[in-house]
Amino acid sequence: MPQFKNILLVSDGLTDEREAFKQAASQARNNGASLKVVTICPAFDKALSSYQVKFEALLVERARENVAAACAALKLSEGELALSFEIEAGEAPATRIIRHVLRNGHDLVIKQAPAAELKRGFQAIDMQLLRKCPCPVWLSRPIAVSRGEMKVAVAVDPEGPPPEGDALAVQLLRLAGALADECNGKLEIVSAWDFPFEGYLRKGSRIRLAEAELQEIVRETEKRCRDQLNALIKAAAIAGEMRLSHLRGVAGEAIPDFVEANGIDILVMGTVARTGIAGFFMGNTAENVLRNLSCSLLALKPNGFVSPVKAW
Repeated sequence: MPQFKNILLVSDGLTDEREAFKQAASQARNNGASLKVVTICPAFDKALSSYQVKFEALLVERARENVAAACAALKLSEGELALSFEIEAGEAPATRIIRHVLRNGHDLVIKQAPAAELKRGFQAIDMQLLRKCPCPVWLSRPIAVSRGEMKVAVAVDPEGPPPEGDALAVQLLRLAGALADECNGKLEIVSAWDFPFEGYLRKGSRIRLAEAELQEIVRETEKRCRDQLNALIKAAAIAGEMRLSHLRGVAGEAIPDFVEANGIDILVMGTVARTGIAGFFMGNTAENVLRNLSCSLLALKPNGFVSPVKAW
């Protein structure tokens, strides 16, 4: 797994964030990384400004208690971690988080996501981080099993825009493979393919193909996608046990359904389709997968991604 050396844990100081604190402490220990806990909170009105300092002190104290609990659960001494705590008070929390990343060179952001039993998908702040944060983002949900039993999957799009798409796919496979080695040792590789014109070509009034010809086109489409996928897996050169699921269907439905049916605990995937622009572009495929996802997510962007957020 890539050596994350400067981890940022985002907290709201109010909700149950035990899983995010455990994941952050675990990654900090495993990577010998520094860990900064930033608690995001609103700024008080001027009439209540005298309470701001006390409120922020309480939030820092709560963050310290959460770190202590996470360390106890991991049988880890707090002295083994390079810890710091900070408060960010004000509007636009996602922008504030990304500015922290840009100013301080953080290479991983960890944040608690809504529990799966409450809702699928992610909050508005989560989606903004997935679109605009330049470093990997780990959105953590509670996991009922021990680390040695956790199931890791990686979603790969073999037809992403070259060359960034191929490079990102290889990076995803390597990262997920290393993470799987830390968990149950088996990597689930999942990819979805489809031939959306099949219904039109079978039933269209102007263009209609013979069934045998149409089925041959469908088979060729599946084979092309699978060959591209196998080439990416070969290029990633990952070791260890793995299983490939090449699903026919719309990715936004097929991949979340696969996650649910197979009890996946962590999904690794890419979120941004284009790079090097003053802004962002998240493809419909990624948006639809994220909207329906119920597990923890580790999301990466392609090399060269430029965040629209400025450091200052």
